[in-house]
Amino acid sequence: MRILILGGTRFLGRALARLAVAQGHDVTCAARGVSGDAPSGARFVSIDRDDPAAPASLAGDGFDAVVDVTRQVSHARHALAALADHVGHWSFVSTISVYADNTTPGQTAADAPVLPPAPPDVDAPVDPDNRWYGECKVSIERLVRERMGEDRSFICRAGLIVGAEDPSDRFPYWVRRLARGGEVLAPGRPTDRVQFVDVADLAGWLLHAAGARLVGTYDGVGPAMSREELLTGVAAGLGVADPHLTWVDQDFLLACDVREWSGERALPLWARLPEWAGLMDRDARPALDAGLTVRPLSDTVRATATWMTARPDDVRQGGLDPADEAVVLREWQAVRDR
Repeated sequence: MRILILGGTRFLGRALARLAVAQGHDVTCAARGVSGDAPSGARFVSIDRDDPAAPASLAGDGFDAVVDVTRQVSHARHALAALADHVGHWSFVSTISVYADNTTPGQTAADAPVLPPAPPDVDAPVDPDNRWYGECKVSIERLVRERMGEDRSFICRAGLIVGAEDPSDRFPYWVRRLARGGEVLAPGRPTDRVQFVDVADLAGWLLHAAGARLVGTYDGVGPAMSREELLTGVAAGLGVADPHLTWVDQDFLLACDVREWSGERALPLWARLPEWAGLMDRDARPALDAGLTVRPLSDTVRATATWMTARPDDVRQGGLDPADEAVVLREWQAVRDR
């Protein structure tokens, strides 16, 4: 199969290109090349997608399938205008951020309401606060369906993507924290739900979708698990038995200015409930029935840890600082002992 990846030099796109090459496909990665290198064995074509005419240079290459990960509406529009009539299948990597309801667990792409499309004058990268991220992805989904038709388009609404080369601090924080040992501040309740997908599994599914000409709209997520299963599973993948987890009430954390999701002074992968109960608890069965395979958590942990050790300068150092964590744990102990 001749496959064009619009991107292919960073995280998911790079994992997809690497896997496609390993499986013997003819792979082209088209990007500016500023975010990284295409993997060995893939052809790299330098294009500036801000130029509306740039994708036209690829139209005569006879690709069987295209995979696009863009968040920029104009980039998608230009690529579809140039290439839609020349390829048989188009996969677009969207996001679960397109959903309008993040409170209800167990939803699927077939039944969940989505946000309205972005205003005509909005293009995501010029939106520094990601205000229109979900709306821009909705706009691109519509463009793909309109230009390719329902019979040639695959929309993958990816959840939180984790694994080797993860550019965020969300999953790597917990690998680093549980490897350090000691008393670990665990946010919320052990039964709170967490959901993600390994980058290698998502890449494998995208490649399967291209080869099988899979069509339709799906959530690209693995099965949800409890936060206790996540944290003990990360510890087990690192060879740490019986981690010392101290569960701290979410209202106490918020009162201590511990932040949600990611970034400085945050506990990654934690979001307040019930406001965000559906964010990491979507129904993964449609994706699994459509060919998504999910590796054991221990494999994801080891791959992430190996990459973090090999490329420490590439690992984002976000999350709760050890000194701040110790203070919050002491204050929580004092509250419990009253």
